[in-house]
Amino acid sequence: MSNRIVADLIKVEPLGPVIGARVEGIDLARTIDAASRAKLGDALIAHKVLFFENQIITPQQQRNFAAAFGKLHIHPIYPQVADTPEIIIIDTSTQNLPDNDNWHTDVTFIETPPLGAVLYAKELPPSGGDTLWVNNEAAFNALSPAFRAFLERLTATHDFAKSFPAERYARTPAEEKQWLAAKAKNRPVKHPVIRTHPVSGAKGLFVNEGFTTHINELSASESRAVLDLLFKHIGKPDFQVRHRWKTNDVAMWDNRSTQHYAVADYLPHRRVMHRATILGDRPF
Repeated sequence: MSNRIVADLIKVEPLGPVIGARVEGIDLARTIDAASRAKLGDALIAHKVLFFENQIITPQQQRNFAAAFGKLHIHPIYPQVADTPEIIIIDTSTQNLPDNDNWHTDVTFIETPPLGAVLYAKELPPSGGDTLWVNNEAAFNALSPAFRAFLERLTATHDFAKSFPAERYARTPAEEKQWLAAKAKNRPVKHPVIRTHPVSGAKGLFVNEGFTTHINELSASESRAVLDLLFKHIGKPDFQVRHRWKTNDVAMWDNRSTQHYAVADYLPHRRVMHRATILGDRPF
């Protein structure tokens, strides 16, 4: 039996007209070739988030699959798999606190935010802990033409410290040292409020509650009003897909055109996920 993924066997089933698809006929433990990578890349752009069920993969295999789509990010805060630093561990058991329970686009605090991510469900609570994704392009298109034109002239600041505050991530001397180094390395950056997808050319919202602090061209009160409106708009069910995790599920999403929300309804139970994050390019 071949150890490679065969493109002709890959089946993509849309879950709705706006966002989400289930992918079958693929074993992510195998090596991905150019034809399969292209097919999945096209599906990712078309459907924004792809779901793969019943995947038994090691951290190294998860890393290798993600790395087929680009260079991987090493996160400055999250713990990592010991021999595979490209795989971060998102585990609520350490602090018994939820994580990522807001609408956010991953790692927009760097100049070249991720192209995408690959998330693997390792341990799940008895119930709950779903993740929702939203199509930023559909959300943008649902705005009035006049408001879209207004937003296209604006930029916003994204800040590492908004989603990783010192009071949570710098509680001990060791944590503080790591946090200060991460903060120094990741100064606030400026991105367009409306991003053009580098492959499809589609336009989408590119502000998120996790990292966006303010719109640069507006006063503080105007910025807050516009961001509050956009954050509320992004949360509409019309633009969303919701995934109820099963152990060994994998989700892969286009981080350039989506946001996601990890529902925090399962504490004090534990939820452990492994994530590989694929670096992208500078938004325009």
